[in-house]
Amino acid sequence: MSEKSQNLGLYRFAAATCWTTVLLLMVGAMVTSNQAGDSVPDWPLAYHRLIPPLVGGVRYEYSHRVVAGIVAIMTLILAIWISVADRRRQVRRLGWNAFALVIAQAVLGGLRVLDRDPAVLATAHAILAQIFFILLVSLALYLSPWWRGDLPRLEDSGSPRATAIAGWTTLIILAQLVLGAGYRHGAFGIVPHIIGAVVVGVFVVWVGRVIRKRFRSVPALRKQVSYLHSAYGTQVLLGIAAYWGVVQLGASLHPSEVYVGLTVAHVLVGALTLATSLLLTLSCYRMIPSAKSAAFGSASVPQHPAGASGKAGA
Repeated sequence: MSEKSQNLGLYRFAAATCWTTVLLLMVGAMVTSNQAGDSVPDWPLAYHRLIPPLVGGVRYEYSHRVVAGIVAIMTLILAIWISVADRRRQVRRLGWNAFALVIAQAVLGGLRVLDRDPAVLATAHAILAQIFFILLVSLALYLSPWWRGDLPRLEDSGSPRATAIAGWTTLIILAQLVLGAGYRHGAFGIVPHIIGAVVVGVFVVWVGRVIRKRFRSVPALRKQVSYLHSAYGTQVLLGIAAYWGVVQLGASLHPSEVYVGLTVAHVLVGALTLATSLLLTLSCYRMIPSAKSAAFGSASVPQHPAGASGKAGA
């Protein structure tokens, strides 16, 4: 197998691991939305068995464990494959960091099952899931043909730099997901989450205006902005609908399909909003590089003015 074919295969496997993690996030959200977090009282077994009776909430909790196991195996394969096929030390390190995170995530999930401060541990479990997901997204981008290719280097004379604004936006979205996880798992109320949504909106609009003003002729960055704005707009609408679903649920012991669908979709699109912001941030660092970001890229390429074009792909 040629090096190019091996690199393409590695990238595709990393992308498949990302999408399997999206499935894991969905199944995990279904556990919470269906109030099935306490349906299995033991860990790592389930009712002292490898395969428990798949009834009631056990179906959701056990499915979550199975998909988590698949993701852990895929992450281990990915880390080993990167170590063998990729020469970049930082990328190899990220591969093993991803595997360490998925193991830590499993341990947190187990502690949650054993009822050691459920609200705090469930919130931490949800937050770590998002961090693990964006680490995998980062790896997939670093391994992509687009990242490895020769791209124009753009000049950014504005202040603050577009890379900084994009980075702040990503961090604020991550903080907002922390607030959302805290509300969803009962650690605190809805008000901080609502305030966070407004702050995120300000930064999403700001980074979009900066990219479109300074790099209007760069399709790669403009496309990433479009993805971010679409994801954030969808997330706001889902957030309103999901809160309506929470109000309608009230004290009911049986969540409706509408409530489950809305809340799960809200969690998933939140993760995708974070991922799109991260991809924009990393794309900025790749095309508007600093000395620190050069280590993840390929060989140096010619520098172009801010108006130069660049084809998208990630």
